[in-house]
Amino acid sequence: MNSGLYVVATPIGNFGDMSQRAIEVLQNVDLIAAEDTRHSQRLLQFFAIETPAMAYHDHSDDRALHRIGQCLAGGGSVALVSDAGTPLISDPGYRLVRYAQDSGFAVYPLPGPCAAIAALSVSGLPTDRFLFEGFLPARDGARSNRLAALAAEATTLIFYEAPHRIEACLQSMIEAFGGDREAVMAREITKTFETIRRGPLVELAEFVSGDSNQRKGEIVLMVAGKPRGEQALDADVAKLLLRLSQELPAKQAAAVVADYSGLRKKQLYDYLVSAKHQLAE
Repeated sequence: MNSGLYVVATPIGNFGDMSQRAIEVLQNVDLIAAEDTRHSQRLLQFFAIETPAMAYHDHSDDRALHRIGQCLAGGGSVALVSDAGTPLISDPGYRLVRYAQDSGFAVYPLPGPCAAIAALSVSGLPTDRFLFEGFLPARDGARSNRLAALAAEATTLIFYEAPHRIEACLQSMIEAFGGDREAVMAREITKTFETIRRGPLVELAEFVSGDSNQRKGEIVLMVAGKPRGEQALDADVAKLLLRLSQELPAKQAAAVVADYSGLRKKQLYDYLVSAKHQLAE
């Protein structure tokens, strides 16, 4: 193997999601740096991986970093794994990756499972732009302040949340975003009791409150961005739209003016229908 640090994604629940490349890398590196060696041991045993493992997490001291550095400096290879999913996505490892890069060692990504992306892909919410926030503050006041700062975001918001805080978190979201804001809760993704529920925040809060099973396991919360307010039609755009509608069907006229003005086709079409209705009266 090439010497360097390998950032290896591992399953978030179903071992069948482990890639063949990830197995081969973990079998052949000189050392595995795991967030929790006890947690990772089950995965390593399942795939008959006997590579030595050491603990590396946010609270590791410089001795752990030095051991990894010695391995790399000697031409060896190290794999970084978290408890589940892609390392560094709300998991430790940022300091280690910078250390390896700054020391001149190669860093190789091994893509794979990620709870945030897996949840987003089945959310039914817009995916063209999104903001990953990770875990919100545990304290009520700090959490409310953070959510208030995000209330005007127009992009899909993604959060991780602990099961014992899910009810309080949903209530904070209702206060910050309004109970009608659409949201999705994805729980235990790829596991036996996988649950994916979409609805207004107030509905999700009732669902969680009424079923204790929904307050267990790993949870991803996604909230739709704030709806963009419709820009008013100015006189020139309205005049152009009405003139084109005399030559073209309403939907086609709306599409042409939408391309020209940047306004939504539906808004333009609705304006035409309303204007024609008023003329007919």
